[in-house]
Amino acid sequence: MKTLRFVHSRLPLFPRSCQRPAVACRLLPTSHRGQPPVLQSNRSLALSASSLKNWKDLGSSSHTEEEEEDGDLLEETEVEELFQQHVPAGIGQGQHRVFIVHPDVKWGSRKQNLTTAELMMAEAEGLVNTLDNWTVVDKIILSTKTPEKKKIFGKGNFQLLTGKIRGTPGVTAVFVNVDRLSSVSEREFEETWGVKVFDRYSVVLHIFRCNARTKEAKLQISLAEIPLLRSRLKNDMADLDQQGGGARYIGGSGETLYEVQQRLLKERETRIRSALEKLRRKRHLLRSQRKHREFPTVSVLGYTNCGKTTLIKALTGDSGLQPRNQLFATLDVTVHAGQLPSHMTVLYVDTIGFLSQLPHQLIDSFSATLEDIIHSDLLVHVRDVSHPETVNQKANVLNVLRNLQIPHRLLDSMIEVHNKIDLLGSYESSEPGAVLISALQQRGLDELKRAVEQEVVKSTGKQILDLRVNLSSPQLSWLYKEATVQDVQVNAEEGSAVVKVIISAADHGRYKKLFEIR
Repeated sequence: MKTLRFVHSRLPLFPRSCQRPAVACRLLPTSHRGQPPVLQSNRSLALSASSLKNWKDLGSSSHTEEEEEDGDLLEETEVEELFQQHVPAGIGQGQHRVFIVHPDVKWGSRKQNLTTAELMMAEAEGLVNTLDNWTVVDKIILSTKTPEKKKIFGKGNFQLLTGKIRGTPGVTAVFVNVDRLSSVSEREFEETWGVKVFDRYSVVLHIFRCNARTKEAKLQISLAEIPLLRSRLKNDMADLDQQGGGARYIGGSGETLYEVQQRLLKERETRIRSALEKLRRKRHLLRSQRKHREFPTVSVLGYTNCGKTTLIKALTGDSGLQPRNQLFATLDVTVHAGQLPSHMTVLYVDTIGFLSQLPHQLIDSFSATLEDIIHSDLLVHVRDVSHPETVNQKANVLNVLRNLQIPHRLLDSMIEVHNKIDLLGSYESSEPGAVLISALQQRGLDELKRAVEQEVVKSTGKQILDLRVNLSSPQLSWLYKEATVQDVQVNAEEGSAVVKVIISAADHGRYKKLFEIR
């Protein structure tokens, strides 16, 4: 009984220990607050004032489709239970005074060639400062030749680090700035330093947890937390082994405590993956309906905090968007309608930000969210050219896109936007084709819209045609509804007009058949 009481107090997966306190973190306002939701699905959809009737029709028809599938999906309360039930121990409770350690790998496969140790440390500080009640109390960059070893550093540097951590008053956590720590390393550090130890995976995931709003985001985070729970389980079972209880069996089940915990984790993972797959199929349905209405989709992507949300707000006039100057302020993918100079409506997709050294397991958990990038008509890559590492940030983003196997047609047509030029005295790009803007000051947006329009027309196979219409027939009103009318030249004497339109081949065929035009 003593052993079981210890298990229930330490391990999070038994039913009687399911209830956990709420996570202490900043709750960011949703980007669509104040806007009527059009599609109540796994994503947030916000509309600008320029939205067309077709877009509203899409919302109402999609709502019906969703209601038919809701029976197959987890209820909101079930998702919330999964989300709050098993938070990795120690990361979300209360406040943390953090000591940051950055291992500077001097050579070998783990050496970072796309950045410097100083800028990696600055990024680690930014991650910590993003969280409410987390503060950086001290930091250190230490060189290492053995990053693969249990203690990461050599004996001398490890002793130096240990003395510095113990000598810093009030430290409650150490952030080792590597993508993932092994359970053995985590256990060794926590025993030596006497405080919680986090890596980039756990810190970034906690930021995601703080910013999650939709069912899908919460499920993806719950899925991504399972490796942390498994790591924690190994450490906790090692504690039990030291007390002689780790190998004991539960009643007559024939399962050890460790095997029960592993089985429950596996069942949890299967349940989450099943729910995510159903949400993925629903998103595919909604995407198909958008395609049926022929709204071109433009995915806006870039390194975290490069200004994507600010740019989309400037392009669409959507007052509901609330850009924030912090890392990963956007987590849930949102879609916003805007108009191009030709009056064509496009849908701008605001995506999650990219980050260097983002662990592959974390990317895999959010791969469904990133599907929108693959299915876009056009990509817009936003760069913060005021950042000292803007070139390396670009390389990191392109590397992730290649790993996601983005089609070559999208990579080749991608528009590169150099944002935040207002922070630079004078800026001239050395890269041909780049569009220079300040999203905050709304400079360069007309040029960007023209570039987007040109590429969208090309990628969607739309045609720009001059059509002669009879003003006594409904031809003109049909074109206004089904195509993008750019210009109308009326000949009052003949009762006709020449209409310049952007129209798809399919709609042009329907137009000719409907009005018997040869």
